[in-house]
Amino acid sequence: MLFETTKDVLDWYQSGDRVITPAFIDGVPWAEIKNHPIDPKFFPVLLYMRDVETMTTRYFDELMKSATGKEPMIREFMEQWAMEEPVHGALLSRFLEEAGCPQETDWKKKGFDRLSISYRVRSKIQEWITLPFGKNFTSVHMTWGAIHEYSTLTGYRRLWELSGHPVLEVLLKAIAREEAKHSLFYWSVARIHLKESPFRQQLARYLVEKFWKPVGEGVKTEAESNVVIRTLFSGKD
Repeated sequence: MLFETTKDVLDWYQSGDRVITPAFIDGVPWAEIKNHPIDPKFFPVLLYMRDVETMTTRYFDELMKSATGKEPMIREFMEQWAMEEPVHGALLSRFLEEAGCPQETDWKKKGFDRLSISYRVRSKIQEWITLPFGKNFTSVHMTWGAIHEYSTLTGYRRLWELSGHPVLEVLLKAIAREEAKHSLFYWSVARIHLKESPFRQQLARYLVEKFWKPVGEGVKTEAESNVVIRTLFSGKD
């Protein structure tokens, strides 16, 4: 599916109904979760995913300060995206609770409080770095977002395949359907911006190759990210 303008992409995105609705949430067989065992090795993965989904508001706030965030079509998408992602985190938190995985009291607040000083400083530096590039940096933001969304989508797929938990599969497939729409939005807008300028292509390639890190690393530690990667992507497959 190829689009010619960012408005075309936004119109497509907004034309579909949300997958995760109050009716969907009410229909999840929450009471069945405890009847199906899940390997505890997946709990750190789920906790990581819960926190990253919840803390996307941090990325939203940072992006809104850039030229990318000032583009009306992208801003409209991001405002909806920033409302959907924390719902994914809430669903994962509820699953963990029903599955008997301990969660800290006020885990949301503590997650934000634990953001390192170095992360906060890097965030501010990145904000300053993007300013001279103006709208040329939008291609980087959108490319970065597409990679993050596609890798998130792949992680969810691996988790439901490996865990073998039927209720978790229902939840993750619903989340994945929304993530798939997010990924196509990012990819489509990135494509539109990149094809307009070889400079943008070079800039995006350089910054991704030099500075990209797995989704969530930054708000979470590198060690936590490595646990997720080893758990989901170890072995021949």
